[in-house]
Amino acid sequence: QVQLVESGGGSVQAGNSLRLSCAASGRTLSDYSMGWFRQYEGKEREFVIGISRSGLLSHAADSVKGRFVISRDSAKTTLFLQMKSLEPEDTAIYYCAARSSTVYSPRHSDYEYWGQGTQVTVSS
Repeated sequence: QVQLVESGGGSVQAGNSLRLSCAASGRTLSDYSMGWFRQYEGKEREFVIGISRSGLLSHAADSVKGRFVISRDSAKTTLFLQMKSLEPEDTAIYYCAARSSTVYSPRHSDYEYWGQGTQVTVSS
């Protein structure tokens, strides 16, 4: 099984950028489709963006489309979330997740493996 560890969170002002990383160990990311989710306090985790196992397909939630991009490194050991034009509404804990399927899913219950999360805070 794969272990996931997120990093790169922090506090930024609105309009700035951040890049989150999700380091995998135990297995490579080429064995999984991947997703980034975020969780607001007191809310369920919501889908942000996903990428297929092949890396050829990705899909972003409407709220981040055009601002967030998901990618993997060539060694398939690290997943990235590049976030630009950040807004205060993007403030949340961000999680990466893996599922043993060819295609990502917007449902958090479809993912078997999760990282511990990283906090992103955007101030106006």
